[in-house]
Amino acid sequence: MKILRAIFNFYLDSSIHVALAVCSLLYLTVFEYDLPLQWELLGFILFGTISGYNFVKYAGVARFHHRSLTDKLRVIQIFSLLCFGSMVFFIFQLPTRLYLPIGLLGLLTFLYAVPVLGKRTLRMLSGFKIFAVALVWAGITVILPWYAVYETFTHDVWLTFVQRFLIVIVLTIPFEIRDLRFDESALGTLPQKLGVNTSKWLGVVVMYAGFSMDLFKDEFSCAHSSAFAITCFLCALALWGSKEIQKKYYASFVVEGIPIVWVGLFYLLKYYFEISC
Repeated sequence: MKILRAIFNFYLDSSIHVALAVCSLLYLTVFEYDLPLQWELLGFILFGTISGYNFVKYAGVARFHHRSLTDKLRVIQIFSLLCFGSMVFFIFQLPTRLYLPIGLLGLLTFLYAVPVLGKRTLRMLSGFKIFAVALVWAGITVILPWYAVYETFTHDVWLTFVQRFLIVIVLTIPFEIRDLRFDESALGTLPQKLGVNTSKWLGVVVMYAGFSMDLFKDEFSCAHSSAFAITCFLCALALWGSKEIQKKYYASFVVEGIPIVWVGLFYLLKYYFEISC
């Protein structure tokens, strides 16, 4: 049991779970628009997410406490280095036109973790944190897979980008509620500014707005909308179950696992039950 718990904790702490969530959102775009699956892009996003998230989470610890790192953090550090090397390998397999958007998203991630604005990171800018995360996730999972195939963006793709941006904001709120006791007031997170209950209601409104955008797409998909509706219900449950004092794995496993459930639902509805309209 201890070994299984240690493996599970490593799975979460090393950002493998969040990387699978990001890859799931990538697959949603691929399934929605019947894009060819590019393994090079999948590998880049998988390993890039792991190394990027671990850099954000552990850069400060490694910088100031590198001599006293625990064995667990050293293993994660080595694992992250291997993932970074894998990311570099895959990036050279990608179309060169992807380098600009990748560079911009990578720069945003770097500035999010490294203090270059005086002694502050972008994360410390009041109210910026949640939007930075949503922008990077939406860019990685919508812009990159589409732009890898097509050079121009359609009306539907931009709507999907906004939908993805909004749903990631909703998925981030439980984390901000969880961290309310620890975050500095200067961060200006939604729960800090609006309170917990108002943040939950705002999340529901934002989620409904994102879901409603399916009605404005030129090519309406019953499979996508059905899977999205179920996912919105799960997000609502996750929102209302969020508390300042949460179960250990509530946000880091349950909430972050919702995109994985979402892509599974969409795949089943579209390819197994063959729902189309």
